[in-house]
Amino acid sequence: MFWFPHGAPGWGWFAMSLGMLLFWVLLIAVAVLLFRALNRGAGPSSQAHGGTGRPAPEQLLAERFARGEIDEDEYRRRLDVLRQGSGGSGWPGR
Repeated sequence: MFWFPHGAPGWGWFAMSLGMLLFWVLLIAVAVLLFRALNRGAGPSSQAHGGTGRPAPEQLLAERFARGEIDEDEYRRRLDVLRQGSGGSGWPGR
């Protein structure tokens, strides 16, 4: 502002104010996005799935039943297998 004898003209103040406003909006937006990205896995849905970010096998099975991909008999049979647990491999029948 040393090149203006009596300070910045009206448009200069407007531009500086607008620039400062944009700076703070950008800074707050980055902070909010960073906060949301870091807390993405801390929600109640991830705790229900064991914190892995993937749905539980029983929930996937229930969703398939709700969509009509499997019938009730198959749903109950697979649910029993999941609840019984498996041997050492983690997969029933292997």
